Amino acid sequence: MLKLINSLIDKPVLSFRSGTAIATVQSPLINPDNLKIEGFYCKDRFHNNPLIMLYSDIRDFNGSAYFVNDIDALSEPEELVRLKKVIDAEWILDGKPVYTVSKQKVGKVNDYAVEVETMYIQKLYVSQNLLKNFKLSSLSIDRSQIQEITDKRIVIQDLVAGGQVTATVAA
Repeated sequence: MLKLINSLIDKPVLSFRSGTAIATVQSPLINPDNLKIEGFYCKDRFHNNPLIMLYSDIRDFNGSAYFVNDIDALSEPEELVRLKKVIDAEWILDGKPVYTVSKQKVGKVNDYAVEVETMYIQKLYVSQNLLKNFKLSSLSIDRSQIQEITDKRIVIQDLVAGGQVTATVAA
């Protein structure tokens, strides 16, 4: 099931062991190499420490809260050696410019949809500049259309191939 990223953040993290809220999800930890959400940055309820809740430690998500075993399921960033490169990159998808292979600017990422079973980002929603916005409000780009991801931009297939638009228009 696809969910917009805003429906996955600002949610409490509850402990099965204590039955109480132990943290609040603040933002996703995105691996730019494969567009997978490896986990979520959380704010510890007790000490306000920044912690990371790995996707593999989430026992359940009911749409309004995440459930983990206990506070030990949340890790300090320096403890996650395997994800050091991803954490240090501090890669953010929101606002990332999107270009076509032929170097035409399409717009900027303003939202994205995540497959909650796998936590792979499946759709990018790209807002266009003001002049183009009179015709189209935003474009929906499928992950299969992405050609390259860099620190500064996302490169997608050209939008017109053989006279047909390959990106879908969302009103």
